[in-house]
Amino acid sequence: MQNKTIETKISIYKFNELNSDQQVLINKAKEQVLNAYAPYSGFDVGAAILLDNGEIVTGSNQENSAYPSGLCAERVAMFYANSQYPNVSVKSIAIAAYTNGKFLPEPITPCGSCRQVLLETEMRFKKNIEILLYGTKKIFKIENAVQLLPLCFEKKSLQM
Repeated sequence: MQNKTIETKISIYKFNELNSDQQVLINKAKEQVLNAYAPYSGFDVGAAILLDNGEIVTGSNQENSAYPSGLCAERVAMFYANSQYPNVSVKSIAIAAYTNGKFLPEPITPCGSCRQVLLETEMRFKKNIEILLYGTKKIFKIENAVQLLPLCFEKKSLQM
C-alpha cells in the first residue's frame, strides 16, 4: 500500500493587504450580489473576473424553482467571459456571498461544478487563474484551480 498526501495552499489576507487590482475585483464581486436572483435560498453570490486584456466581467447566481436549472455566479461570469472574449485568458476571479442582510465573515468556496469550469478555463489557456474568496474577517487567495480540485477530471482523463 502507498499513501499520497495532497496539500492545498491558501494565503489569508485582510482587504487592505491586497493590491489595488485585487481590491477592485473584490468590490465588483460584492456589487454583483445585488443582481443575484436567489428567492429560494436567500444566498446571494457575486463574482468578478479580470481578463488579461484588463476587462472585468461580472456575474451573480441565478436560481430557478427547478433547482438544477439555476447557475452559480462563478459560472455565469466565466461562461460570459469565455463567450464574449474567447481568445482572452482569465487572470483572476473574486467571489463574495451575502445573506441575512450582510456579507459572510468567512469566505465561501466554489461548488464542484464551478471548480471544474475554472479548471477547464485554466487548461484551455494554459495559465493559472488567481482565486480570491471574500469574507469580512479574511480573504483567501488561492494560486490556481488545481489547488481547489487536486484530483481533477481533465482532457487527458478522456484519452485511452
